[in-house]
Amino acid sequence: MRAEREKILGKLTPEELRELGRTLLEKQPGLVFDVLRMLQCRNDAPPANLKSDLPWCKCGNCRDMPTKIEQKCCEQEPEYCISTLHHFSHLCLDNGPLSQDSKGAQSAHDLEAYRNAAYGRFVAWKYGPLGPGNRVPIPSCCVWRVRDKFPDPRGQYTGFIPSPQKYNPEEMNPCRIKPPKFD
Repeated sequence: MRAEREKILGKLTPEELRELGRTLLEKQPGLVFDVLRMLQCRNDAPPANLKSDLPWCKCGNCRDMPTKIEQKCCEQEPEYCISTLHHFSHLCLDNGPLSQDSKGAQSAHDLEAYRNAAYGRFVAWKYGPLGPGNRVPIPSCCVWRVRDKFPDPRGQYTGFIPSPQKYNPEEMNPCRIKPPKFD
């Protein structure tokens, strides 16, 4: 089965492979994380000229967070920061898709409902459904893009509430998670 796929892919030109990649990313936006993981694991050189001076931030777009578990970066090079990707903007910041997910919204201006819907969409996009009560921290760069788009009028945010299950950040390291094999 794998040999057949390799044979078919081997017949495609580089431009056809790029078009296939674009089509796959449109149909399955979550695949962007696989592409980013491949780029990150291929190039482990530290990025230059970070905008952020936070020691735990690699992308340069993070802001300080109040707890250690929230001090999480997307771990991408600045040009590939997840919070700046079109997929992130479309899935997590566009009001249209969010209005479908913000069940608790009393009106279109219920910013807290939009923030919660945006966080939920990000987690589903990156990790898939986690199940009730299972939570993972979201990278600071992404949290702040959501907060900037849907701010709390008083600037007070709940922050990450750990799930009853123990969270292991090593399990969420993108270079340690290996894609499934379909042989």
